[in-house]
Amino acid sequence: MPESNIIISQIGDFVWGPVLIILLMGTGIILSFATKLIHFRKIRLSFRLLFSRDIVGDGDITPFQALMTSLAATIGTGNIAGVASAIASGGPGAVFWMWITAAVGGATKYSEALLSIKYRTKNSVGEQSGGPMYYIKLGMNDVYSGNWSWLGWIFALFGCIASFGIGNMVQSNYVAQSIFTSIGLSPIITGVIVTIAIGLVTIGGIKSIGKVTEKIVPLMMVIYVSGALIILALNYKVIPSSFSLIFKYAFSSNAVAGGFFGTVVRYGVARGLFSNEAGLGSAPIAHAAARNNNPATQGLIASLGVFLDTFLICTVTALVILSSGLIHFDPTSGLMSIAGNLSGAALATTAFDTALPGGFGGFIVAFGMIFFSFSTILGWYYYGSKCFEYLVGVKLVEVYKWLWIVLVFFGAISSFNLIMNISDIFNALMAFPNLIALLALSPVIYKTTKNFRKNPIEKKIEL
Repeated sequence: MPESNIIISQIGDFVWGPVLIILLMGTGIILSFATKLIHFRKIRLSFRLLFSRDIVGDGDITPFQALMTSLAATIGTGNIAGVASAIASGGPGAVFWMWITAAVGGATKYSEALLSIKYRTKNSVGEQSGGPMYYIKLGMNDVYSGNWSWLGWIFALFGCIASFGIGNMVQSNYVAQSIFTSIGLSPIITGVIVTIAIGLVTIGGIKSIGKVTEKIVPLMMVIYVSGALIILALNYKVIPSSFSLIFKYAFSSNAVAGGFFGTVVRYGVARGLFSNEAGLGSAPIAHAAARNNNPATQGLIASLGVFLDTFLICTVTALVILSSGLIHFDPTSGLMSIAGNLSGAALATTAFDTALPGGFGGFIVAFGMIFFSFSTILGWYYYGSKCFEYLVGVKLVEVYKWLWIVLVFFGAISSFNLIMNISDIFNALMAFPNLIALLALSPVIYKTTKNFRKNPIEKKIEL
């Protein structure tokens, strides 16, 4: 490996390391207390709000489309390859810490979306613009003395850089490689098809993206989860033992070499955060476009993203892997071994194929990887374009759009490991200005939530 790649990899390990994990988890815990666990207590209302006809506001897309757009960007390879890597590196107990991350991450997502609605603004072409850069600029400038616009600028810069790798080239490369492995189609042909498809959708802006994601995201979730549930139904006898492994090794230092905090917690929390993106500041950019003027209700809708991403998709993936018989434990030492030393997408694919032979299990994984990656490109295009708009103005967003489309093709036919690793670093760096804003504006979150609790709307919601 070239020295530059080694240095970039080391930087990546650092920024995704204990400091960021503690900040993300700590912020989630603080916001959970500040909101009195509203994302758990009102989960039934959250689902009712998602499909309600009574929510109105000055936005570009429906609240449902906003959630699907954020899920399009959130649900990706981390839900399949990321979960498998967490288990391979941290043991079954890592899944428990993914759940803990999601438990507090729901409060973070709630707070991000609440602030994005409260401090959004219309741009010169009449579209809603919001997200961390705006609640940093407008919210912190309003609550605290001084000019905090520079912090919003830093977030937008990090977000824009991250979008080209983690949201664009790496995803189109996953699509091309998955299709090549499955049916042998040339990455060039795949690149052309994906580029045209992305271009046709993004040319219509957020309204077009919303219309596509509201159809493709539920469909891909249903197909993938249904396939996983079929496997679990066929292996129902080992499901209790799979859960037992998760809880048994959640606090064990013997799951894998490296110890409790060095592996189990680190990989569980890190992969959980990478999967659901709670605290990174990306999802509120989509929720700011929702036709909803009530910050708290959009926050509740946003909190469902963590539930669907981690508690549903990541969990069924983990259970399929743990029930596959590929993971073994030495009865004396308790150390874990995996058949063929598999990890990542290869472990997930083999686990699905073991339960559903004849290539059907592998098809489910390939389907998930392809469509999860494709939808991520759509969601991250919107994130990156709004960050770019904040940096240079709405008139130059057209430049970003065409550059985005071109890079989709180059990502499919090439391997930009260095660029992808750099973008992964900036993806993590997005969290720091966002977390500062969330903590600084926690009194606003608390006050808005308190006012919402005083005026319950459960009885007013119609489906």
